[in-house]
Amino acid sequence: MQSNHRAGSAGEVDILVAVMGATGSGKTTFVNIASGDDLKVGASLRSCTSDVQICKPFKVDGRTVTLVDTPGFDDTDKSDTDVLAMIAAFLNASYEQGRKLAGLIYMHRISDHRMGGLSARNFRMLRRLCGDTTLKNLVIVTNMWGDVSLSVGEARERELATQDKFFKQALDKGAKMLRHTHNFDSAINILRYTIRNTPLPLKIQEEMVDEGKDLPETGAGAELNAELEKLMKKQEEDMRVLKAEMEEAVRLKEEETRQELDAEIAKLRDETNRIKLDARDMASKYDLERSKLEAQIRQSAERAATQQAQMKKEYKGEIEKLKQQVLQDAGNTKDILDLRHKVLQLETQIANMPRPRPESWDCAIM
Repeated sequence: MQSNHRAGSAGEVDILVAVMGATGSGKTTFVNIASGDDLKVGASLRSCTSDVQICKPFKVDGRTVTLVDTPGFDDTDKSDTDVLAMIAAFLNASYEQGRKLAGLIYMHRISDHRMGGLSARNFRMLRRLCGDTTLKNLVIVTNMWGDVSLSVGEARERELATQDKFFKQALDKGAKMLRHTHNFDSAINILRYTIRNTPLPLKIQEEMVDEGKDLPETGAGAELNAELEKLMKKQEEDMRVLKAEMEEAVRLKEEETRQELDAEIAKLRDETNRIKLDARDMASKYDLERSKLEAQIRQSAERAATQQAQMKKEYKGEIEKLKQQVLQDAGNTKDILDLRHKVLQLETQIANMPRPRPESWDCAIM
């Protein structure tokens, strides 16, 4: 098997693969195992990937691969609207720069007793981001097999693959489901399924970049708004119950109970207001994320241009030194030819320097 060494050529086009899934599903660990990078990993269900992270490019079977680690839609530090705006901003910026995803990896814990509401919501959002056309580039990766017996894991795997409410519909449309056994070979074998793919635009990229839609008008935005509306209706019902209990506590003069209910009502009211603001501000949050990303791209491009200018200056200094040596060694034909060859090499390197661009996608780390 070919070794997994760092990519080097500036002219290579990376295979870009996004890794998605619920908080604690092993996204960042998978990225680090495959790439040899050291992105921050959470030791609990508290999210460490609250931003989009890009690993350093690495090689798989001679192809340069870059993995994109994304926060889940159950992030502990950001709202689902924040997460969607952040992911959409990165995806659209990469698409506008000519970078299409060759693959999507969705991580799912086989150790979970069932595919709960958070996992189901994360997968629904991925489906809306992705669309049906690119499902053939999706790999559903089950991991944490070491936390269950093989028979239990296989039974859960069959259930996930054969029930419509889980992964069956995506698998029927061309997605694959593979196991990850928490080692380098397993991760690289999974990536081999992505490097042979034809890179395709995601649904949200077509909607926003090609069709000019705002984020709330996209399939992913509409899905999230529907989730927020459902949550607000539940909170309205919870508020009615709490107010009824409050009236009863006042009637019975139960002051301690009244104070507890008053605190619960205030907390619920704050949460409802936050959700309303999230739904209202979806488009503006996306605009903010794009502005931040574009500023990072500009800064990174400026750094790249400065580095290239410095490199050209150093090369030209070396050329001048070599030319002086040519004049000093006028009597030695072999030395003159060697020196002229070195001068020509340096001049060719300067002429062939690519246009400055953001280095190694560091600009896209948000």
